[in-house]
Amino acid sequence: MSHFSTVKTQLRKREPLLQALHNLGYVPQEGEQLVRGYRGQTVKAQMSIQMPHGGDIGFRWNETSKAYELVTDLDLWKQQIPVDRFLAKLTQQYALTTVLTATAEEGFEVAETKNNVDGSIEIVVTRWDS
Repeated sequence: MSHFSTVKTQLRKREPLLQALHNLGYVPQEGEQLVRGYRGQTVKAQMSIQMPHGGDIGFRWNETSKAYELVTDLDLWKQQIPVDRFLAKLTQQYALTTVLTATAEEGFEVAETKNNVDGSIEIVVTRWDS
């Protein structure tokens, strides 16, 4: 019996996902990866964050939903925050990366970034038209 849990996400693009993980201080490995769980069990994923003593965090592409899903052994979850809070922070960083990339492509520059007390992020972008 597998110990792995799969959590659906709305994370659809690889680059913003990688950038969001980096922004949170993780070093994801890309390509076919084995995610380690309870008693040496493994599951395949397209990217993973290797943890020192197992309990890795993986992201597996779901062809049906066209999104990455988080796969991990929740019994071995040793992050400082619960998995739902981790996903909320990851989704916020993913959205931030996506917005910043889109605005840069449209010629905008970030004028101000503010991290609010409630955890939200405020961005002011500008563009000079001639």
